[in-house]
Amino acid sequence: MGEFFSGVNSFLEAALFFDILFGMVEGVKLPFLVVWLISGGIYLTLLTKFINLRMFKHSFDILRGKYRTVDDVGEISSFGALTTALSATVGLGNIAGVALAVALGGPGATFWMIVAGFLGMSLKFTEVTLSLQHRVFLKDGTVMGGAMEYLSRGLAEKGYAKFGKILSLIFAVFMIGGAIGGGNVFQVSQALGVVSQEVEFFDKFPIIFGILIAVFVGFVIIGGVTRIAKITEFLVPIMAIIYVSASLWILAYHFEKIDDAISIIFHEAFSTSALYGGVAGSIVHGFQRAVFSSEAGIGSSPVAHAPVKTKYPVRQGLVALYEPFIDTIVICTMTALVIVITGVYEHDGAYMALIEAKEGAALTSAAYGTVISWFPIILSISITLFAFSTIIAWAYYGERAWVYLFGSTYSIIYKLSFLLLIIIGTVVNTAVLVDFSFMLFLTMSLPNILGLFILSKDVKRALEEYLVKLKSGELDREAIR
Repeated sequence: MGEFFSGVNSFLEAALFFDILFGMVEGVKLPFLVVWLISGGIYLTLLTKFINLRMFKHSFDILRGKYRTVDDVGEISSFGALTTALSATVGLGNIAGVALAVALGGPGATFWMIVAGFLGMSLKFTEVTLSLQHRVFLKDGTVMGGAMEYLSRGLAEKGYAKFGKILSLIFAVFMIGGAIGGGNVFQVSQALGVVSQEVEFFDKFPIIFGILIAVFVGFVIIGGVTRIAKITEFLVPIMAIIYVSASLWILAYHFEKIDDAISIIFHEAFSTSALYGGVAGSIVHGFQRAVFSSEAGIGSSPVAHAPVKTKYPVRQGLVALYEPFIDTIVICTMTALVIVITGVYEHDGAYMALIEAKEGAALTSAAYGTVISWFPIILSISITLFAFSTIIAWAYYGERAWVYLFGSTYSIIYKLSFLLLIIIGTVVNTAVLVDFSFMLFLTMSLPNILGLFILSKDVKRALEEYLVKLKSGELDREAIR
């Protein structure tokens, strides 16, 4: 009982402090869900003594296979789990989401995205570690993990089985909704918006684009998480290299403007200008897009990490630190700098129609096209791959939530419905779905972060035990040579 209330009270104190801190800035009013996420990141960063800074090298050693043991149990490698999770995050959140964040929240949103990414590393470490601590191996050989399991099983171990079950059921419903909206229809509609500008055939027959994506997605998701991991291990590095290379090319082309762009970002991050909603607008849009991009704190990617082959849950939690770092701090920042430097976010500019329609992917394409005239064609291919990889990852997330609610016997119903919605997403207006998707993603954080706070002391103990073994050399001795 004491530990339960200790975690909740610590969180409430952090939330209250942060709300008061920003309440001191005139005109700033933050939505509760944003305060919830910020407070969660701050609390867990302090609890783990800045795990998001001090274990980077060890995390890389795990990724390259240095600490594999004969006792590792699971279906996929640490790298496979990381790329599967990154396939859901390195995508349209970086391309469309960042453009919308800067256009709607101003350049200052970039600063708050970076802050969100830094705090998100602690959130990701905690939720992935808990996912491995409470994962379940089903009779069909698949693995169940993620927030559904650590909310129900973790709280049950503390004597709150009913409360944990309610939270897990709520989370599973939200995740299915998130998979259908943000992880599916939004992805394919944004990809179509860019591709149709370059390929006239898909502009005339958008349903064909949807059918093609649905066929390829169906082939992958029917093969389960092992096939998904194999595809993402191949796709994610290629996508990242193409996109990062283009970003670096544009930043090099506008090298003399980078200092000014950074200055604008920092100035607007704390500006009270009403144009983009001032400080509150920057924070809200920055955190919303960072969450949509990295998914830290919403409990989705722990599902991808659950099947990993490992002996220590903490070990994969450390690998997960790289997700928000790569996704938000590196790639999102690059995108934001390009958007700011090229000026396509300005409300009195030529791209206001794209901003009003919330066509973030098309806005990013326009920004890159100002320097590399032929790049929109390459970007349309990249965006299609980004959307494809995100869709297959979220198909798996939603399917695990479906199995949790209804059992594996009826998972085919979910898969067929998911594929049908890909096609529907190409023939209906999805502008409203953008805001709805962000709301669903943020809402998933309600039960998830509450669970993280209550169970965070378990993660802290596991981390301390792991570090003792690391310092003593025990982990090196048991590793396969």
